[in-house]
Amino acid sequence: MTDQKNQIPQLFLRLALSVTMLSAVADRFGFWGKNSAWGNWSNFEKYTQKLTFFLPESLSTASAYAATTLEMLFPVMLILGWKTRIAAYGSGFLLLVFALSMIMALGPKAPLDFSVWVGSAGAFLLAVQPGYFFSIDHLTQK
Repeated sequence: MTDQKNQIPQLFLRLALSVTMLSAVADRFGFWGKNSAWGNWSNFEKYTQKLTFFLPESLSTASAYAATTLEMLFPVMLILGWKTRIAAYGSGFLLLVFALSMIMALGPKAPLDFSVWVGSAGAFLLAVQPGYFFSIDHLTQK
């Protein structure tokens, strides 16, 4: 996926993963208004508690903050193409954890409806690329 004909699809995958994850973060801060999944931080915390029913409430709340931090960090790294492999693996594992938590708490349909499996698989595909075009990584590689 690193030959010249794949430069644009690889960039598109980086941007698609990034925008998708940043959109979810924007939702929890009320950016998308009434037509959103959570609409505010309080609703997102309640949703996180539902997904992490197996954790004590304090750890569930901490996981909401941790997930949000990672969902901001990894996309920015992917957009910039900085430490792209680390960001792609991190995104893949984060989305995989989301998918598995959604299955345990909500059933198998939830991660399918939100394309969490596709995002995770795309991130892992991106992670195994030998190089990243249009990136800081590519510029500093030489």
